[in-house]
Parts: sequence; structure tokens; C-alpha cells
Amino acid sequence: MAEWLYEAGIGEARAALVEAGRIVEARIEREGEGPRVGAVLGARLAEPGKVALDAPGEPVATIAGVPRDLSTGTRLTVEITRMALRERGRDKPARARIAEAGAALSDGPDLRARIETTGLPVTEWRAGDPDLLEEAGWSELIDHVRTGHWPFAGGALWVDATPAMLLIDIDGEGDAFALAKAGAEAAAHVIRCCDIGGSIGIDFPSLPGRAERLAIDTLIDASLPQPFERTATNGFGFLQIIRRRERPSLVEQVRFDAVATDAALLLRQAERAIGHGPLQLTARPAVAEHIEAHPGWIAELGRRTGRPVAIAADAVMKGAGHAQ
Repeated sequence: MAEWLYEAGIGEARAALVEAGRIVEARIEREGEGPRVGAVLGARLAEPGKVALDAPGEPVATIAGVPRDLSTGTRLTVEITRMALRERGRDKPARARIAEAGAALSDGPDLRARIETTGLPVTEWRAGDPDLLEEAGWSELIDHVRTGHWPFAGGALWVDATPAMLLIDIDGEGDAFALAKAGAEAAAHVIRCCDIGGSIGIDFPSLPGRAERLAIDTLIDASLPQPFERTATNGFGFLQIIRRRERPSLVEQVRFDAVATDAALLLRQAERAIGHGPLQLTARPAVAEHIEAHPGWIAELGRRTGRPVAIAADAVMKGAGHAQ
């Protein structure tokens, strides 16, 4: 039976939906990502179509449906309908709408609340528990997301997020139809697993036969949960999918903020470090500085481990670093 594994990590909450020992959905929620979908906030009309939110840093959100006669500086209560997004070379502000009259201010549902709405059982990691998330392949999954390389039997996917769309290229040898079928299932898994929304392009091996292309379309429909819209696979082997996009995907979170990704991995490793005395975290300078900029994280790590924490920067260190 499928179940959610949940960790309230330091600086980052994590959840994985595991079926038959395999992660089929993976989600992270980081501190500082901005207001969540469903949050109801006070705001100030900054200019036509934009509001400054009552949140740390006064982030700007786009908004539609504001009466034209409202002047700059007017106070509003708004609801977030899409979180701020990071893309290669640019960021997109959150989207908001005017909240219903009398709506109470709220932070919106967090990751734990969202996975509970699925009705599936939730197992939460506690200090000293077996690392079920790692046993299910969490670190390997993050590596696939980071590199964009997702092997499958007979081939591999190459995944790249561009400003226009996320592109999935199916690479491999042998029979083109067999490769396309295996690639379709693998691509649907990646899209679901990483909660990829917006415009998605899948480049299959060229399939000149109409029956073969229809079979790929049917396989995508069977493998990828609704809702989504798609084109038919064309003669060049290209298919486009459109999915609702309310939050950053795991691909965007991991690849467009490598420092935060490595900091979270290092803190996760440090929570499980075995030993006594001072807990030493060693990381490349950017990661060390990121953790040091959050003294609350260091204090929480000390509380969870019962050890004093020290941070060291090492210019030759690669990846997340290490804790001991």
C-alpha cells in the first residue's frame, strides 16, 4: 500500500509517496520560498496589476481583477493562487487575487497538511528512527534531479528546464517503438514524481507510423494522472503536455538553488551523524555561509543532536559537504 514518508527537516520539509519501495512523488518545502498557495495576506497596491505583500521583504505579486478606480497605496486582502517561481535567468513573482470578503489571514496549507488531504497514511521520521526516506532512494532521486539524467531499462531521459518549457529527451538504442514506450512511462514518472507543471515537451524517437504514435499517446494517458492536456505525438516524435503550475517543481527547487539544496542535504546528514562531542559541518564557502546566515538552523541542529555545532568552509569541497 502507498504511504507518505514525511520529515520536518531543518530549513526544509520533505515528503515522498512510496509505492512498492519506490518513490513515485517527491516534495520539498523550504523556508523563505515565499507565501504558499492559499495564503491570505494583507497587501498594498504598488502599481496597476501588482501588489506588495505583507510578508518578509514585501515581495511583489501580480494581481488581476482590481477595480480601476483604486489608487496606488490602497490596502487589500489577497489570496495567493501561485507561488513565486524561479527559472533560468529570471524569476516570476507570485500571483494573487482579491480574497473573499471577511477571509481570515492565514499562511496557507503547508506540505504536511497537503499530503494529509490525499487520505493516504503518513509516517513521520523521528530522531533515532530508521531512515526510511533514504531506504526508498531519496539521495539517488535528488542526484537524478540535479543532473537531469534519469536512466531506465534500455535508455535514459535527459531533463532540462528552460524558460519556455521543461524538455524531456528520450535517449537510447534499438527498436524505436520499444524505446518510445519505455521512455513514455519513464517521462510520466518524472513528471509526476517532481510535480512538474506548466508546458512540458517530450522528444520521442521518430515514429512514422500513426498506430505507433497513437499507442504512445494512450500510454501517456494511462501513466500520467489527470488533470493535464496534451497534443498528439507528431511525426517527428514530439508531444507537448500542459499541467497546472501552482508551485515550483522539484526540478526548479533543486537545480535553480544549488546552494540551498546542498545546505539541506548537509543538515539532513548532520542530524544523523554518529558520534559525541562537537558536530563539525564542512562545506564549500557558499553552503557554509548559507547555513551560518540562519543561526536558528544551527541552534535547532544542536538541540536535535545534543551536540555543539561548528561550521567550516573548505574551498576545495564538492557537493553538499560532510558532517562528523
